[in-house]
Amino acid sequence: MKTILCNASGRYGVACAYSKLRGLAAAVLFTALAGVSVADAETLRITALGDSLTQGYGLVQGEGLVPQLEAWLRARGHDVSVINAGVSGDTTTGGRARLDWTLADNPDAVIVALGGNDLLRGIDPALSRANLDAILTRLDDEGLPALLVGLPAPGNYGAAYQQAFSAMYPELAEAHDALLVANMMAPLTAEGIEPRAVMQGDMIHPNPAGVLLVVEAMGPAVEELIARVAE
Repeated sequence: MKTILCNASGRYGVACAYSKLRGLAAAVLFTALAGVSVADAETLRITALGDSLTQGYGLVQGEGLVPQLEAWLRARGHDVSVINAGVSGDTTTGGRARLDWTLADNPDAVIVALGGNDLLRGIDPALSRANLDAILTRLDDEGLPALLVGLPAPGNYGAAYQQAFSAMYPELAEAHDALLVANMMAPLTAEGIEPRAVMQGDMIHPNPAGVLLVVEAMGPAVEELIARVAE
């Protein structure tokens, strides 16, 4: 994934992210003033099923992943509504358990971004894989295009755990013909990025500028997801 920055300096790159964030807000305001409703019946609906990284933990309304992603897509001419199905603290087990409720919104496509809390709790990767496999199987059955968003496993639990966890995302994406963003957090650790400039104080969740970097890196894959809806 390519991180889009104004230049390689972490400080100026973050300033650029804030500038782009203001631009996206202006684009959304212009759309609203033009009389285009996000809730319009023709609007394509994408549900983002995830945890706190999706929900927008620690951020004010409008700064989280979902609103920033929707603004980015709309600024690029896509008539979409991104639905926030992120629950802070949720695991792959929790995401699987609430899938019926999530799909009740009748989305046209789904982003699956789960696994971070499985990592934090040291949950067996075999269980995480089974849950994600069940979620993607359900989306297959429903005829819903999917984008699977992964995270890298640290070495805390040993090499075998790290390998099993990291491998499940590309292997499941291939098995289900789902699109893949292998590492949601990659833009926040790219060369030239100062982590404290793009992360909240807990150093787990991105701040608004960090979220925008994630959106810019993930955006092209979401555009490909949109294209699959039209196929």
